[in-house]
Amino acid sequence: MIKKQIMSVPLVFFIGVVAFCITGIIIGSFCDFGINEALANKTDIGAFFATYGSYFSYCLYPAAGMCLFKGLSKKGGNFKMLAWVLLIVGYYMAVYYSNSYNGKSVRALFEYTAGESSPLLSVLSWGFWVVLYAWVPIVCYFLFDDIDPDKLIAVGAAILVAGIAADNVNLWLKQVGSRPRYKYLITLDDPMSEYRNWWQMIPNLAGSNDNFKSWPSGNMTIASMMFSLPMLADVCKKRSKARNIVCFALACVFVIIYGYNRIHMTNHFLSDVCFGTLITYIIYSVISSAFLKAAKRK
Repeated sequence: MIKKQIMSVPLVFFIGVVAFCITGIIIGSFCDFGINEALANKTDIGAFFATYGSYFSYCLYPAAGMCLFKGLSKKGGNFKMLAWVLLIVGYYMAVYYSNSYNGKSVRALFEYTAGESSPLLSVLSWGFWVVLYAWVPIVCYFLFDDIDPDKLIAVGAAILVAGIAADNVNLWLKQVGSRPRYKYLITLDDPMSEYRNWWQMIPNLAGSNDNFKSWPSGNMTIASMMFSLPMLADVCKKRSKARNIVCFALACVFVIIYGYNRIHMTNHFLSDVCFGTLITYIIYSVISSAFLKAAKRK
């Protein structure tokens, strides 16, 4: 009997991640502010990781695009144009999200100032991301096995759909919660006067004010995409259960480091980090299971 798997790893791994996040939420519900007081301390290396750490997660989008490309190309005929379109969409998503969330830092590297500098510098800063992701689809083309095109399509579609879904759910919840960030609270004479636990929600207070978008962590939505690594490993030419587990372990380490960084850099509380991870992980798990199950039945 084949053991139940979630995102190409045993079900017990899924349960472990969910349990870890719930434990963090419970602890954070009582100790959020105190944990931040103990751990928050902005550093240069922390700022660098906060800006560029998401790059590794966003590499999954062009990788997903290549999954779709190889899977659809294998079917041939009328699917070839669709294959190219979805490959470009996956690549574009990585560039778009990177430029949207971290473009300010890159534009600063190019010394671009809006309204003063040449628009060409802004174009070059966009091109920076285009070049940075160029290797991903090329490498994935040679790594992925097209012996099961339906599985390739399912994995690629699951990553793209789940990524978009998780990002939008997170944006909506930020408005629902409108929780003040720690970095905003510590600018006040009395931080506790505006501090709120995650369940003390004031819907739509945040608006466009980033200071009130602490819960749940959007960056953890990005980081948690890495849990889909085992699915990509499972469509490679030299695949194995051991490799899937190694990929899962790498994802866990990355997510933990990323979560610590969000607290360390005064952006989030522990419960924000755990909710962001849990919500994204569940969304990816449900969507990937649905796609893979459909591909298997076919």
